[in-house]
Amino acid sequence: QVQLVESGGGLVQPGGSLRLSCAASRSIFSIDALGWYRQAPGKERELVASLTNRGRINYADSVKGRFTISRGNAKNLVYLQMNSLKPEDTAVYYCNGILYTSSLLTSRREYWGQGTQVTVSS
Repeated sequence: QVQLVESGGGLVQPGGSLRLSCAASRSIFSIDALGWYRQAPGKERELVASLTNRGRINYADSVKGRFTISRGNAKNLVYLQMNSLKPEDTAVYYCNGILYTSSLLTSRREYWGQGTQVTVSS
């Protein structure tokens, strides 16, 4: 069992930047994939960026060239650097991971953070 906690959200003006972090509550044995999703009011949740254990990275077309996903260090599992923010980026952002907590295949689970609010407004 792992808890994921996002941080770094907030209110920012258009053109500004934020960096989201995702911390894991315990050490992880192995990682299949990590990602960031977002959901705006009245909208479906969408994939923002993801990376796999093989190094494959994907971005939503709407954020390409502006957002960067990267693996974390000791404390944080994954980061999302967001530059040139636009009002349409306003959403709750969720950290996602497909993780193993041991060498047992049965330990594999998908985890979600609680979400962090990002608001881009003048």
